[in-house]
Amino acid sequence: MTADHHHAHALRRQGELAVLRYVHANPGSTRAQMAKALALGTGSATEITTRLRARKWIDEIDGPKTGTRGRPSPTLVPHPKGPLVCAVEIGHERWRMAIVELGAGIVEERSGRHGARDAESVLAALRKQIAGASRECLPRLRAISVAVSGTVQRGRIVQSTLGWSNVGIEALRIRPGMALLLGNDASLGGVAEARRGAGRGVAVLLHLTIEVGVGGVLVVDGRPVLGASGAAGEFGHMPFGDRTLRCPCGAHGCWDLEVDGRAMARHLGQPPPRDPRSAAERTLRDALGGASRARKAVASVTAAFGRGAGALVSALDPDRITLSGLARELATAAPDALECAYRDALMSFRREAPPPFALSALGTDGVLLGAAEVAFDEVLSDVRLAGELR
Repeated sequence: MTADHHHAHALRRQGELAVLRYVHANPGSTRAQMAKALALGTGSATEITTRLRARKWIDEIDGPKTGTRGRPSPTLVPHPKGPLVCAVEIGHERWRMAIVELGAGIVEERSGRHGARDAESVLAALRKQIAGASRECLPRLRAISVAVSGTVQRGRIVQSTLGWSNVGIEALRIRPGMALLLGNDASLGGVAEARRGAGRGVAVLLHLTIEVGVGGVLVVDGRPVLGASGAAGEFGHMPFGDRTLRCPCGAHGCWDLEVDGRAMARHLGQPPPRDPRSAAERTLRDALGGASRARKAVASVTAAFGRGAGALVSALDPDRITLSGLARELATAAPDALECAYRDALMSFRREAPPPFALSALGTDGVLLGAAEVAFDEVLSDVRLAGELR
């Protein structure tokens, strides 16, 4: 291939890449909308779309009827035989798996409880689930992306609510060369909220979630800020709590210990719960049912969460804060306690117009969708497409 041909090929691939990324972010848009957004001429938009349809990456279907005369404009959608990614969520008690197509549509989903909690057993069971995806899906899989309830550093799980330490996930690779990605569940949930949820269109988003402890991520222009080794966002281990309490992470006074089911149990005079998330749910139900001690426990935990959120605003200066998991439920159950503690923790210049809280728009699907998003970031990269789009 001559230098001119190589250059032309690279330019063509860049055009295809831009269109694929646009369709992924905006499924259901028309070709005219895509062309305008990418500053493409009509001829170029048609040529690229035609090539990608022939390769079974995208398709065009009739758009919805609008009530006006004439045929509705066709819309750009994922091809029914196009590329897929597998998103896996490994939680404290349960796992979930989803096969996801371009545009973030879930094609197939499975879930269950851990039969055993050691890393080897859990990963072996998950590999079987991935390999058991429908025969039509498996040949189209381009990447596996795993979200774990724990700290991830340089592609390994260094600490987890399951008790894992220094664990890799190579056991999940079902085909040589397939992209295999690993991320923290809270960080990936924030990516999804920034791109497709309550934080969409926000330049600097702070996402916070509570499950067992509190985690989250700062997302800037849709990209998570993960630090030098990928372990950023462990907000729950900032010393916003009682210094007499030792956290499982090894530190004292972690914010984690003030904001979940463990804190609620202490306020109620109960022993530490085996599953802090389920314990928190029970206490919330009691509080909403009118039990005064449960209401006080929920209010205390919510205030502790609000104070920490105010401190993070001073450190990170976000435009908005999205809340998911138990954080979302606390904001709904005790909004006054949250708002009062949050404002009290803010520097005075912020109190007139503080970054607002926004409840998650994605619910329990946020983590899976975030894992799928980073998988498609890999699939829709120049390096990967160089081998796909020839």
